[in-house]
Amino acid sequence: MTTLRDGDLAAAFDHASPTYDLMTSASPGYVAHLRRSARRLGLPGGGAGLTVLDLGCGTGASTKALLHAAPLATVIGVDASAGMLARARAKTWPEGVSFVHAPVESMDEVEANGPYDAVFAAYLLRNVADPDAVLRDVQGLLRPGGRLSVHEYTLGRRLSDRLVWKAVVNGFVRPWAWMNKDAALYRHLYRSVMEFDTADAFTDRMRRAGFERVRCLPMPGWQTGITHTFVAERPRNQGAPFHQR
Repeated sequence: MTTLRDGDLAAAFDHASPTYDLMTSASPGYVAHLRRSARRLGLPGGGAGLTVLDLGCGTGASTKALLHAAPLATVIGVDASAGMLARARAKTWPEGVSFVHAPVESMDEVEANGPYDAVFAAYLLRNVADPDAVLRDVQGLLRPGGRLSVHEYTLGRRLSDRLVWKAVVNGFVRPWAWMNKDAALYRHLYRSVMEFDTADAFTDRMRRAGFERVRCLPMPGWQTGITHTFVAERPRNQGAPFHQR
């Protein structure tokens, strides 16, 4: 089985986009957990006057989670899959929400409109070819003191965490993938979780990328030890973001 990357992964998400919301809605806690990670950004004043990037926004579930936590924020969703973005754009959004079709490795339009007060990245970092480079770029998009929240599958060290994830995939994800002819995508997603960082390793990765005040926070319920929120800040004593230098 080959890991999907870049254009191949975007194409696989394009194909899966018509049924993606239905699949995620069947996952217990999916929406509640996204909202929890969005709240953990700790945006003040309902987000009034703040601009937030939603990287890897997909069909907009993470965008809705951000608006639930910060209804007054300006939110820009970014995704490499045209099919997923079409689903997001078809939904009803308040003024101040927009979407950009771009891979996170090449966001010239997004960079030009920074710096940003916060970045939210849900289920993204394990799917990019070079997560270290993306984290460095994200830091460059933030204003000094700007906040990052990463919502991601990062298995703990316990064998039981991996066994629970395998059971979920075998019991639900693989039958769904077979029924909807999306086997390549969901094989990739299964492997991307199994082969990505543990929670401790991803925390270290964020620190190496230059973030400070890095914290790893667990999810409740069946996803304890499987999904985590990682929150961090761009150091306040750094200079201007790279696109303003």
